Amino acid sequence: MASITHLKSLQALELAIREGSLKAAAQRLGITPAAVGQRIRALEDYLGTDLLLRGRSGLQPTPELETALQDLKAGFSALERVAETLDFQRVTEIHIVADPDWAELWLRPRLTEFREAHPNILFCVNGEGDVPMRLGTPDCRVEYGGDGGEALFRDVLVPVTGPDNTRRLADWDPKMEMEGMPLLHLQSQRDQDDHPGWVDWFSKFGQRTKGPDRGVHYRHARVALDAVRENVGFLVCGYALLMDDVRAGTVVLPFPTSQHIRAPKPYQMRLRGDAASRRPQMQKFVDWLRAEAEQTRRTLNERFS
Repeated sequence: MASITHLKSLQALELAIREGSLKAAAQRLGITPAAVGQRIRALEDYLGTDLLLRGRSGLQPTPELETALQDLKAGFSALERVAETLDFQRVTEIHIVADPDWAELWLRPRLTEFREAHPNILFCVNGEGDVPMRLGTPDCRVEYGGDGGEALFRDVLVPVTGPDNTRRLADWDPKMEMEGMPLLHLQSQRDQDDHPGWVDWFSKFGQRTKGPDRGVHYRHARVALDAVRENVGFLVCGYALLMDDVRAGTVVLPFPTSQHIRAPKPYQMRLRGDAASRRPQMQKFVDWLRAEAEQTRRTLNERFS
């Protein structure tokens, strides 16, 4: 196992203990919980011993890890301080950790234009891009909800489907149009109360009484939208993530825009320390991101007033 792999595995381990779960560690790193688990298992295989225990209060260290935990925490605390000091010298790099669907469906399509205007600025988004992901704190973190960040925009959730599926609705019961229609769901809509989905939409607007939670569940909206484009079914999704598809006609809104649900929480941006004020390239990106978010807010307000 290469030394850098050891370091990444130890980083995943330390964050999992600090945050209390693989999911929380994954959000900090901008990778999937499965990837965090793989890094930790690789280290366990190398050492030939278990390092984590799962309990009601979250992840706990095994006795084998407990003896090294203080040094592990101190080591990564020191590494983060060193990384923060040195990374400010890498003025052309911007490292972003963000909600995966927001990054893929909202940020990436817009980032192309920014990169054309600023070709000297290099990006790493959720571990991928022009430069490798670093061990220190990212320059910019964007999450759905959370506390203490700067709100970018609050999305609007609407039903969407492929163009061919609207023809199926035309021949259906006008009062119960969605009865029996194939439903697609996001896993977050099932597991988290602050992510409304079909159950909430049917409760508010009717159209179906049986099995509002039935259907295929997808971990990410970007995967579910592939199925929507192929006319596999109907999905409730944030409109800000769908704008390009709606404009291109690859997905359609089968119901009036008045039948929507406001997202309970906004996407929020958190910046690392004084990264923007100390680095002109970072300030350019932050100004651009705020302007793009403002444009999204205006679009949402105009269409869903």
